[in-house]
Amino acid sequence: MENMPRDGAAIVVFNHLGDADPLIGTTILQRQMEFFAKAELYNYPILGKLMDAYGVIWVHRGMPDRRALRAALDALSDGRLVAIAPEGRESLTGALEEGTGGAAFLAHKSGLPVLPVTYTGTENARVYHNLRHFKRTRVSLTVGKPFKLEPGGVRQKAIQKGTQQIMQALADLLPAEYRGVYQSPDLQPISVYEAPEVGGQNGSG
Repeated sequence: MENMPRDGAAIVVFNHLGDADPLIGTTILQRQMEFFAKAELYNYPILGKLMDAYGVIWVHRGMPDRRALRAALDALSDGRLVAIAPEGRESLTGALEEGTGGAAFLAHKSGLPVLPVTYTGTENARVYHNLRHFKRTRVSLTVGKPFKLEPGGVRQKAIQKGTQQIMQALADLLPAEYRGVYQSPDLQPISVYEAPEVGGQNGSG
């Protein structure tokens, strides 16, 4: 894992295939990361408490969550890794879906490097099927080279361009069958993203 920084802050972006992604990533990369997790999971009696104790960043999906972004920026300023799935959820297709702007916002606002990490073989259907049949699951994890987004602040156009750069970095690390809507370099599916006001953080924004 030569591209994995041993210390210091960075924004880890990953393709989200299944429930096991955070655990696998933390175990293999041997660094604790602050993961974003959908707020609905907090209501699960055991799972919610375990995740909260670990230190996840709870996020309300469907809109820019200022509190979650503020928590992520605070973690980054403390020198920690923050891991975020730019797609905003587990893939419903097993391949890359549209990227949203949260990761690019954090990268622009903090000025910190982005570290692309990709998974294959962690899809829920495959993992749970193999567990039920006491079979091993072949999983791969690839760490790309860290990079910084081009300067542009947190304006919508810069966020969209940064999101495209992040998603392309993930696609470049994946086999063709996992690239999804980023299969063609000419195809640029990006959700419109309105950057929220999150003050008090020094960075390129």
